[in-house]
Amino acid sequence: MKKTLLFTAMAVALINASAGSLSVSVVDKEGKPVQDAVVVIVTTNKTAVPKKPLATQAVVAQEKMQFIPSVTVVPVGAKVSFVNNDPWDHHVRSSPAGMGQFNATNAGFELRLEGKSDGKPAKASEVTLDKVGVLGATLLGCFIHGSMRGYVYASDSPWAAKTGADGMAVFDDLPDGAAQIKLWQADQLIDVPMQFVTIGAAAAKSSFQLTVVPRRRRV
Repeated sequence: MKKTLLFTAMAVALINASAGSLSVSVVDKEGKPVQDAVVVIVTTNKTAVPKKPLATQAVVAQEKMQFIPSVTVVPVGAKVSFVNNDPWDHHVRSSPAGMGQFNATNAGFELRLEGKSDGKPAKASEVTLDKVGVLGATLLGCFIHGSMRGYVYASDSPWAAKTGADGMAVFDDLPDGAAQIKLWQADQLIDVPMQFVTIGAAAAKSSFQLTVVPRRRRV
């Protein structure tokens, strides 16, 4: 038992010792920082895992005619709960994001959530992202309110994150070696070519520029 614990501790220490950092910057067509772009790192080391893995459960609220958060990043197989905090009914309908959203035959899940009554809990419904076709970005909409739009990104890599207001996504514990960087952004319908990077002792940096200016987010 002691030998097993010692071996495990040594293995974890070795993984942590070989972890490297990567900063990814995303700007729009005009060179301005892009928030809520999804950056996914695919490493050659398939056994390493992040110190803080992606949450396997998430909540997406419908509030003030919006999906909040507008972009949710989870691993494939995660459970996503949709909650209606508005006093009127909403739908949740899903379809592939990107060019796939224009194909009406690519329907995903559909939910209907009753409006929230005063003094009563909000209505909620849960979906598990374990079906074929959930990988990557899913567009969320509402049949009743066509202006509502949100996204769920299901990543098959444990290293995935959204960019902040500064357009940056930072990964601090990537395993050493070659890695691919993939980028997704809701208004960038044409895929951005992936980039390649080598993770090592020195901090690595990468940058992407979209070919579009994303629509302004409602506040």
